Amino acid sequence: MDSATSDRPALQATADNGLKIVVVGGFGVGKTTMVRSVSEIRPLNTEETMTRAGEAVDRLDGVHAKSSTTVAFDFGRITLDERSVLYLFGAPGQERFWFLWDRLFAGTLGAVVLVDTRRLADSWYAIDRLEHHGTPFIVACNDFGGPLHTEQQIREALDLSDDIPLVECDARDRSSSKYVLITLVEHLHALAQGKVPGPSAARPDTAPEPAPQKTPEPSS
Repeated sequence: MDSATSDRPALQATADNGLKIVVVGGFGVGKTTMVRSVSEIRPLNTEETMTRAGEAVDRLDGVHAKSSTTVAFDFGRITLDERSVLYLFGAPGQERFWFLWDRLFAGTLGAVVLVDTRRLADSWYAIDRLEHHGTPFIVACNDFGGPLHTEQQIREALDLSDDIPLVECDARDRSSSKYVLITLVEHLHALAQGKVPGPSAARPDTAPEPAPQKTPEPSS
């Protein structure tokens, strides 16, 4: 079977509009799996085998069976048309690699915050950093077979406003992961059309300066 790269040589040669999306979230929520499931090329990943040396550094709550971890980032791509290519970056989830996130967010159109509903607190930092950067995002709950939560319960736990899309997915399934990306693109389009408030409008970093007061002229 021919690879995806050999199927589209013309597209790769002429594509000149690179669009960047980041998949971010806590440790072991499925970011590498999602990038791998939708990428048309063999993804670049920086997974390394976990050793005992990391036990005192990385929190393994709920992911004790995990044997490898991303130490830099994952990278995949999807060709949209002859001129546009979508680049996917999966951010590392461990706290010791969070310093890489600010670089990964540079030039990003939007982000997917992937969460494990068994460990919702692990998603707080990702949401905080995206809001700090003013990066639009959606939230996708990866199916790990954990306890069921209503959408309202998840929104309250993550302090999500109603205008931020929240979807369920299975990061192992290509069609499910594609649906997540389509939801993000639709959200970005709605923001561009002004149909929902943008991140900076929802959580302004600074208050507007007061209008200068005009000094009344003395009456004659």
